[in-house]
Amino acid sequence: MSKNHFETDAIRTQIERTEFLEHSAPLYLSSSFVFEDAEDMRASFAEEKERNLYSRFTNPNTTEFVDKVCKMEGAEAGYAFATGMSAVFSTFAALLNSGDHVVSARSVFGSTHALFTKFLPKWNIETSYFKVNEVDKIESLILPNTKILFAETPTNPAVDVLDLEYLGEVAKKHNLTLVIDNCFATPYLQKPIDFGAHIVVHSATKLMDGQGRVLGGVAVGPKDLIREIYLFSRNTGPALSPFNAWVLSKSLETLAVRVDRHCENALKVAEFLEAHPQVNFVKYPFLKSHPQYKIAKKQMKQGGSIVAFEIKGGVEAGRNFLNNIKMCSLSANLGDTRTIVTHPASTTHSKLSEEDRMEVGISDGLVRVSVGLENVSDVINDLNQALSS
Repeated sequence: MSKNHFETDAIRTQIERTEFLEHSAPLYLSSSFVFEDAEDMRASFAEEKERNLYSRFTNPNTTEFVDKVCKMEGAEAGYAFATGMSAVFSTFAALLNSGDHVVSARSVFGSTHALFTKFLPKWNIETSYFKVNEVDKIESLILPNTKILFAETPTNPAVDVLDLEYLGEVAKKHNLTLVIDNCFATPYLQKPIDFGAHIVVHSATKLMDGQGRVLGGVAVGPKDLIREIYLFSRNTGPALSPFNAWVLSKSLETLAVRVDRHCENALKVAEFLEAHPQVNFVKYPFLKSHPQYKIAKKQMKQGGSIVAFEIKGGVEAGRNFLNNIKMCSLSANLGDTRTIVTHPASTTHSKLSEEDRMEVGISDGLVRVSVGLENVSDVINDLNQALSS
């Protein structure tokens, strides 16, 4: 393991320099790589040599990006994907067989929920859900064919926090593979592997890029499990492009300083909203009023960039709030330099029934704010005028 600090590894982890001795890693926009002779080609495809063959398998830019994330998360190996969802799907597809079973927190990203309910059942893979406030029921859901325990923490969009240490203990006791979506926290704020997670997945599109530019995903973990994910992905093709990998690797160099400011701003926004008369409640991991505040303080360095709050007046009040926003962006993305507001009940989760939405804490008036890097007083002023209109 590296002896350097997080920020140093993020900046100083680089691929080998070429004969030009460049200070910043160049772009390797090549679909394939050449061989010295027939024996070199044979040995390379036989994996007797560790080298680049084809950019669907590996590429110098994706290698640098993955190496950085592995150091950040404390993982042995990893693989980079075109999107966060390709990282999630490929992890499940590589590690599960027909007839297997998954136990998952009910509060998961909408596309992950679709995998569990619409697509994995096509291969006879079923999922059982537990509520984030009923983790004591996890063990009752475990079956002889259960293979994976999955959760994201903090959750999207209700910003609930699950106890990683407890999940790690359950996974170890029942010999399950614990897969954690660490997208909201990033490895700067939280390291699930330290608490017993085996695989950590990210949508690198979010805070890892942090500027709304490129799509990307990554999964890291022990060499044997990542080997399975790599073999599946090598043959099915969800590889990250070299250009996006290059952008993401550069972005990781500033992850720590960006996330520090995101968290500083988000806490101030959360405190403002908690005192606003048009707000019923606020969910932010480092607010003492958060139901899992003590857990968040135990496993997170800071509270993250996402604030959820319930506006008084339900769906119509939520729509009205969005219509009156002037500076902040209306977008489905998050983790951007620009503050983004979303009303899940009328947008991202509008196709869910009210019962299903309430099951995961998405009330009619719930608003998700991805707090950006603007001057926080300008963000608060915009939210305030929209709430008061």
